[in-house]
Amino acid sequence: MSAVLQHDVSLAAFVCGCVFGGALLGMWVRSRLPQHHLDKPTEDAVRIAMGTLATLTALVLGLLVASARSSFDTRAAEITELSADLILLDRQLVHYGADATEARHLLHRYARHVGKLAWPDEFGHAAEHDGWVLLETVQDRVRALAPPDDAHAWLRSRALEVSGAIARTRWLIDVQRASSVPLPFLGVLVLWLTVLFASFGLFSPRNGTVAAAMLVAAISIAASIFLILEMDKPFTGTIRIPSAPVREALVRMGMPETGR
Repeated sequence: MSAVLQHDVSLAAFVCGCVFGGALLGMWVRSRLPQHHLDKPTEDAVRIAMGTLATLTALVLGLLVASARSSFDTRAAEITELSADLILLDRQLVHYGADATEARHLLHRYARHVGKLAWPDEFGHAAEHDGWVLLETVQDRVRALAPPDDAHAWLRSRALEVSGAIARTRWLIDVQRASSVPLPFLGVLVLWLTVLFASFGLFSPRNGTVAAAMLVAAISIAASIFLILEMDKPFTGTIRIPSAPVREALVRMGMPETGR
């Protein structure tokens, strides 16, 4: 189990323990409270207060899921766009001719680097740590081209434009590697869930069926937290962006899909 996966599993297990522990705590407190603290008016008042907290918790949990999903989809779209631009730039260099051969070879190395950097278990580990140097060298080689006519000048201009788009997308992906799920936000959510389940346990009978139901609910909530954390790591988690766009780009550029 990777360190990232182990961290997320441990955090989800902690959430499950807190939530289920809150329910057990509520059941224990119930056995210690005087009967007049458990009468119908008291139960109704507590349920009204906890209903407000439950609504707020559901909204926050939904917001976290939506945020993680949106971040995942955005990065997947950026990978697809980057792959398409790699194919387009390669075709521009092919049409330019023999003078662009060196730039095209460097572009192929960069395309391979993209796959290795994002999916090392599929493409092999990246030997080059400064992929941006490769991309900037490609741009330098394209700028150094001397177009003999208007057609080649257009291809050179277009290649520079597409390479600039690749560079922008590459840096955009890089600066988005930070987590989009604030841990204090997650901590407050776990606190609310613990309090909410404590209220459930407070007015529930102490038997195995109730305990099992509380455990199933706690596991389900922990699973949702695990999914949020995994979607927030689209290149290292178990829920990963598919490498199909980059594989397709390598094929279109005339390169083998893997380079092990």
